[in-house]
Amino acid sequence: MRIMKIKLWQIIAISVLCLALVGAIACPSPGGDGAAGADLVEVVRGDLTVIVSGSGNITVSQDASLAFGTGGKVEAVYVEAGDQVSQGDVLARLDTGALELYLAQAQLALSTAEYNLDKTQQVYARPDINAAKAAVSNARSYLNYAELILDEANSIEEIEYWENEVYQAEVNLAAAEQRRDEMLAGGDSAEVTLRRLEVAAARQALAQAEKDLAEATITAPFEGIVGAIYVDEGDIIPPPTMAPTVAIYFITPTGLELKAEVDEIDIPDVEVGQSVIIEVDAIAYDLFEGTVTLISPVPIIQAGLVLYEVNISLVIPADAGIMVGMSATADIMIEQSEDTLLVPERAVGLDDQGNTVVRVSVEGQLEVRPVVIGISDGLQTEILEGLSEGDMVSVEKRGITELGGFF
Repeated sequence: MRIMKIKLWQIIAISVLCLALVGAIACPSPGGDGAAGADLVEVVRGDLTVIVSGSGNITVSQDASLAFGTGGKVEAVYVEAGDQVSQGDVLARLDTGALELYLAQAQLALSTAEYNLDKTQQVYARPDINAAKAAVSNARSYLNYAELILDEANSIEEIEYWENEVYQAEVNLAAAEQRRDEMLAGGDSAEVTLRRLEVAAARQALAQAEKDLAEATITAPFEGIVGAIYVDEGDIIPPPTMAPTVAIYFITPTGLELKAEVDEIDIPDVEVGQSVIIEVDAIAYDLFEGTVTLISPVPIIQAGLVLYEVNISLVIPADAGIMVGMSATADIMIEQSEDTLLVPERAVGLDDQGNTVVRVSVEGQLEVRPVVIGISDGLQTEILEGLSEGDMVSVEKRGITELGGFF
């Protein structure tokens, strides 16, 4: 929403004029009407707002630094800086010839691995357990036979031959027992397990090839504007390692926000959700609305000052002319009271007991009256109890030294 802007010099001029008018209509307090150097001011109804101010620069609330997810040669850049695009639009693409070949090879490797797994599983899908048990029995019988012949062997040649036969018979028996046990357990054999691992590796390679091919194209992650382009057709993009090469900077221009720096003294009063009025230095005569969305817990220290960054979302018309980087000032609405009783802040004081009081003119004489006050902006104070609209209160004048030369 756009709001008419009043510049600071205008505010000062209006304030001086109002004070002059007050002085013209206020009743001086000579003699019994009040102390010298005091004026009578009427208690009025009005609105009062307490603000905290900060300043900073306009930024975008949503942006993206887009990079290719793989290396290669830039085949085409389809946009220019400043182009407005929709989510999913293709912005740039690498030459994908080699990547498409890798993908085809990965698909073939997966098909081969799946075929080998299927053939191996077919062997174990029709297990002949009786035959497996018979194979174990035969292997054990032959081992016993070989051991018997070895014991009776006399020549060196016979001993060496039957020792080898015994060893081979032991190996065959162990293999037969393993096959029998796998069939009895209904689980995968070592060969099936190997084939399954080959299929898993082939699927992983295919997924990586598909990912590389997909990441050779940059698309718009959301609707927005191309902020900057950092690559040209024909450029060679290295494979991404720790820091991928940024190709395109992308922003949402309608999602602007102000990052305002607020003094540490004021930050305790700032809360998420508070309304804000923003004045952009480069946009004359307009004010804009905003809302506090984030308060940074980490301070910014500048020249000994402790500041905190406050993020403020903006409501900006499309034709406002606001651009990223512009300087702006934010008035954060801390407290507000509408249609409330108001007196000048200088009318309020404390009595000897520390009670909040004002001096009220009653039939030409000043009397001290206790009051309950609300919020104050440093110039006006809200009166909750103790006064009525139209009452006349005494306001002490301030000297030239106190106000720095205004009066």
